[in-house]
Amino acid sequence: MISRNFKNVLVVSVGFLFLFTAYGGLQSLQSSLNTEQGMGVASLSVIYASIIISSMFLPPIMIKNLGCKWSVVVSMGCYVSYSFGNLYPGWYTLIPTSVILGLGGAPLWSAKCTYLTIAGNVQAKKDGKKGSDVINQYFGVFFFIFQSSGVWGNLMSSLIFGQDMNIADIPEEQLQTCGAFDCGLNVSSGNSSTKPEQNLVLTLVGCYIGVGLLAMLIVAVFLDNIDGEEASRFRQTKQPFCHTFLATLRLLKDWRLRMLIPLTMYSGFEQSFLSGEFTKNYVTCALGIHYIGFVMMCFAAVNSVCSFLFGKLAQYTGRMALFTLAAVANFSCIIALLFWRPHPDQMPVFFVFPALWGMADAIWQTQTNALYGILFQKDKEAAFANYRMWESLGFVLAFAYSSFLCLEYKLYILLAMLVLAFITYPIVEFHQKNNPPETEEKQKYVYMLR
Repeated sequence: MISRNFKNVLVVSVGFLFLFTAYGGLQSLQSSLNTEQGMGVASLSVIYASIIISSMFLPPIMIKNLGCKWSVVVSMGCYVSYSFGNLYPGWYTLIPTSVILGLGGAPLWSAKCTYLTIAGNVQAKKDGKKGSDVINQYFGVFFFIFQSSGVWGNLMSSLIFGQDMNIADIPEEQLQTCGAFDCGLNVSSGNSSTKPEQNLVLTLVGCYIGVGLLAMLIVAVFLDNIDGEEASRFRQTKQPFCHTFLATLRLLKDWRLRMLIPLTMYSGFEQSFLSGEFTKNYVTCALGIHYIGFVMMCFAAVNSVCSFLFGKLAQYTGRMALFTLAAVANFSCIIALLFWRPHPDQMPVFFVFPALWGMADAIWQTQTNALYGILFQKDKEAAFANYRMWESLGFVLAFAYSSFLCLEYKLYILLAMLVLAFITYPIVEFHQKNNPPETEEKQKYVYMLR
């Protein structure tokens, strides 16, 4: 029989699977579906800008007062509101719901990461294992299930949009503008790239709303309130609001966190590039919007399998070897995308890039989350809030310049961020290797006394 802690990991994972089946599918389509004045990309930028703001104060406050379980449930409701906004997309519906989603984004991910870290440490003590190994395993299981949401969300969009009767071949003139050879700011909207019929869009968004509400129900009913007593004690002690409010920013005094900022921001840059630029300038431009779902399914499937694999493998290879593999994979893809001119006759290539990207993203997600949980065990809520804040800043910057910079320059920026991340991250890894957690806590205590 599985342990109670592992059962809770499965419940959290399934809840996120359903929630991000909806949100992930919508995010992949925004740059191609809501193209009027860049409204779709603008909404994504607003989402991650709001996450940055909420990361500064909301996660510690919500988690300390509500506990991880109910913080997740409330935040999930914020995500569902964005699906409602996409029923009749416009500036007056997308932007407000984007703000609401963003405010719930940081508490959602911080509460999830805190929950998995607590569960992993508790189970490690029971089994007499190393805490970091169990935490790595739990994050691997979570991302294995969670990343498969991209398969189901994009499968839904592909099957529904595949019923569109207006699909036509891409004209040769449009193919000349695809990829990094052309600027990529004004991708021609040939017949196959036009918006699907409105009834199909409503059907898809209605399905997304349904699975989002189901996610809230699953977590509310089946997830144990693992830190409920701790939250109750916190409410009774009535700690100064300012102390909790500034917890996220106060943790920036730790130099290790500052060294991890480029790595964390790169995670936002690379995810936004695939969902915003690759889907628009390569897939939609050369194949049509109805192919986005299939291509992103490939990314999600590989990401899911690799998340589970690398979560297990990390205890044998160490994080550094896996991060190096991810960096090499992304570096190779970026260089290739600079020179590749996409064409419908090269169909397999459209799936090779997201497959390699999915393998790399699995490493960035599982190992970076686990690293934060291991390094900052005494400040988990603030640490994961920082993670979400800096990752969201990467998203915001990437989506913000999406409508102004040529695709070639976006690839150069992505490459520069990757190099910077791999300069600063090894410093933290080297320090961690030479300073075991017990020694670090002792040093931190001595520092506080000073």
